[in-house]
Amino acid sequence: MTCAILPLAQAILMIALSPLFAGILKKAKARMQHRVGSGVFQPYRDIAKLLRKNETVSEDASWLFRFIPYVCFGSMVLLSMMTPFILADVAAPYGGLISMVYIFTLYRFMMVLGGLEGGSVFGGMGSSREMMMSVLIEPALLLSLMALAGLTGGSTVTSDIPRTLIDMGVIVLAPALVLAASSFFITLLAENARVPFDNPSTHLELTMVHEGMLIEYSGRGLGLMELSSMMRIMIFASMLGALFFPWGVALTSSPADLAVGLAAILLKILTITLAIAVIESYLAKYRLFRLPNLLTASFALSLLAMISLYIL
Repeated sequence: MTCAILPLAQAILMIALSPLFAGILKKAKARMQHRVGSGVFQPYRDIAKLLRKNETVSEDASWLFRFIPYVCFGSMVLLSMMTPFILADVAAPYGGLISMVYIFTLYRFMMVLGGLEGGSVFGGMGSSREMMMSVLIEPALLLSLMALAGLTGGSTVTSDIPRTLIDMGVIVLAPALVLAASSFFITLLAENARVPFDNPSTHLELTMVHEGMLIEYSGRGLGLMELSSMMRIMIFASMLGALFFPWGVALTSSPADLAVGLAAILLKILTITLAIAVIESYLAKYRLFRLPNLLTASFALSLLAMISLYIL
């Protein structure tokens, strides 16, 4: 019973906290840009308002268009149950890095399909740009996780990685883990359509990627898609904090360890959120054809991490 309750409780907690960190990100960006900005709880009100509204669906869309938001939301709920958010063993032995990459790919595929299903030019444009970027995102993501698995003896089970790194101590930080974590952070920005890969604050057709795929959604469907996007960036931040830098993650289910684990992961996610806010405040979005260069750099960092495992 405990094995079933903990992943479910973690998923509920991540659903509840995702809009809060999205609000903190927007508020931090506004303050860095000398604006007042909306409150940190505004995403809760936006999601609640959208979930209460009815949907307006294009006459060119099929039943699949309405079904896609539920698949996207369900895939993020499943990932939130597999990610060692507070407790290392929360998904053992079912949490695997390869499975998580496949679920992220399913999410992207459904979003691309949703952009095409709407029948709009902007949706198709956003979907085509997303697929172009995914060709380089997925190898870099997979290789950075494989470098992490190589550091921990080749295990791809998420519950084994934090334990192994904690046992190895801080000496493991040099240099493979830093290279793999840097690659994963670049992938985090690309996967979640953040600057410099995309500008989530605009709907201009010349710049949008993620927003282009959502442009035909409204009401409940848009609310689920927005909530799924908030959960995705929090899951990536949780993976970076709990897998690459696992110090503070609870290794037992005792109340004291869980409290320390919750405080540690929230602090890590807050740090990553503020880092994203700094990047988006001081960098501009790259031109579309410059993005492969940055993604190639992410892939190269992962490759260097893999090479350094055998050299050192």
